[in-house]
Amino acid sequence: MSIIVDDPTPRIAARLHAERKARDWSLETLAARSGVSKAMISRIERGEASPTAALLGRLSGALGLTLSALLARAEGHGGRLMRAADQPRWRDPETGYLRRQISPLSDLPMELIAVGLPPAESVSFPASAYAFIRQLVWVLDGQLTFVEGEIVHILGPGDCLELGPPADCTFRNDAEDPCSYLVAVLRA
Repeated sequence: MSIIVDDPTPRIAARLHAERKARDWSLETLAARSGVSKAMISRIERGEASPTAALLGRLSGALGLTLSALLARAEGHGGRLMRAADQPRWRDPETGYLRRQISPLSDLPMELIAVGLPPAESVSFPASAYAFIRQLVWVLDGQLTFVEGEIVHILGPGDCLELGPPADCTFRNDAEDPCSYLVAVLRA
């Protein structure tokens, strides 16, 4: 059974633009805060570019949002029940990293995200993406190499890691098999 992932680019484009405008920020302001060029932000907002997970992590961190919150707001799902068939899925066009928003969009200070990381792939996020959250990473299948600043953690099935203070982080699959893990995000 294959998972169909529709193209969320137009919804992400509209949400990114709305978040920037809600803060009354110019393209220059968001570019300066995120380290992403004005040209790239403009291309994303116009739906001309499919952003990678790393790029969305930098933009969401600059906006004071988690990547999950940015993508969930783009999807616009509400209510207390999120059926499996309705859980938004997003695939990184560069790495094949697949994230699925398990928890409904709500005012709860917690989110659950399931992630699939293909073999020999990695996704990196800046410390700013972790500045206002706490996270647990629980490996379900495969092996995950998690680089947290200068610290390297090798996690196998069933291992659970609480992330430390905000640091640049990389989720890496050095194995020959896919890796799947669950991320629990707690907003501070």
